[in-house]
Amino acid sequence: MNADESVEPTLPPAIRGQLLEVASAVLGRMAPDDVPPPLRPIARFAPAKRRRLGATAILAAVDADDSFRGRVAEAVEQASPQLAETVASGGSTAASAPVDVALLAYLTRPDGWRSTCAQAIRRWEVEQGETADADQLATARAEAADLRAQLKASGRGEAARIKEAVAAAVAHGETQLAEVRRRLRTETEARKAAEREAAGLRDELAAATADSARAVSAHEAELRRLRSRITDLERAGESVRREQRADRDLDDARLRLLVDTLVDAAAGIRRELSLPASTTLPADAVAGGATGTGARSLSDAAALIRTLALPRVHLIVDGYNVTKTGYGELPLAAQRQRLVQSLAALAGRIDAEITIAFDGSDGVPVQMPSPRGVRVLFSRQGQIADDLIRDLVAAEPTGRALIVVTSDQAIVTDMRRAGAWTAPSTVLLAAL
Repeated sequence: MNADESVEPTLPPAIRGQLLEVASAVLGRMAPDDVPPPLRPIARFAPAKRRRLGATAILAAVDADDSFRGRVAEAVEQASPQLAETVASGGSTAASAPVDVALLAYLTRPDGWRSTCAQAIRRWEVEQGETADADQLATARAEAADLRAQLKASGRGEAARIKEAVAAAVAHGETQLAEVRRRLRTETEARKAAEREAAGLRDELAAATADSARAVSAHEAELRRLRSRITDLERAGESVRREQRADRDLDDARLRLLVDTLVDAAAGIRRELSLPASTTLPADAVAGGATGTGARSLSDAAALIRTLALPRVHLIVDGYNVTKTGYGELPLAAQRQRLVQSLAALAGRIDAEITIAFDGSDGVPVQMPSPRGVRVLFSRQGQIADDLIRDLVAAEPTGRALIVVTSDQAIVTDMRRAGAWTAPSTVLLAAL
């Protein structure tokens, strides 16, 4: 720490007088409620009386009351804004009056204000000393002129003595002037050297600050990049885990559904059919040339209802194929509503899974209210209901009883290859 920063500067009388002048003027302009309590009796005085009788109290308030000192500082800053900015930033004030610099530093009190104030006071004292020496030289020269006049008046006898006295006075004055100039030059060089050193230190500090800021910025950017990468990896890992869980759940569900279907089917067949022991084996039919085709097609409503009684059967309906066959004169929305309500009634009578597949290319909403026991699906953009039906059948495990209701022969052919039962739309309409 600079030694000047640890010592409270003592203002010379000239600077104190100027400070008193400014503070007294500010006090006279303040509202009564804003005046510090110790100064309220003084604030009512006339300006001259205020400075004369209240000097001690005003200067004490400037030193002790931060709010009052701030008001005085604001008035001085408004009078010299450029100098106030220079003092606040710690710039060079060599070209400014030391009295103004000391006054601003004392009032505004920026960082290092004590040092700034002390340097300004020393510069003022040097200037005052130079002025005093100049006054002494002028006095000596005046005395020399008087001695020359006396020499002329007193005659030649006193001329040598007077001349010596004049020479001595002039020599003494010039010696003092040279000493003053030497001291001033020394002080000036020291001040300039200190200013150069301070400027160099400020430049080094600015460079170090800039380097540190760049390093911190680069570190923070790298840290953000790494955090973003970690977040992306965590999200990717979580997505993979979710997909794996979903695949496992789907496989488990399909396997469990198939097992339950087989178990229920076997139990149902064993319970319902109670077939007698047969002495005919399938190979005997082959040997006798009596093989059958066994087409999986339901041609009447009774066969459809019997097949729906199988355990865990899934009924898949080609929605618009059925509605346009049965009541195509109605608007599409009414067709959908009527079919959904009819299948909801059927779902209440049988224990089967029912799914209706509608073509979504006409712009209907993807979801619509579905009654309990009936699933309503629409094909995606760029997909027709036929493809949606194929996806539904492909999603089921091999061996589950599936019934697809449609009159579209292309779908019928594909469904038979897939091992599903098929029924024309008219059969479902008759069953409903």
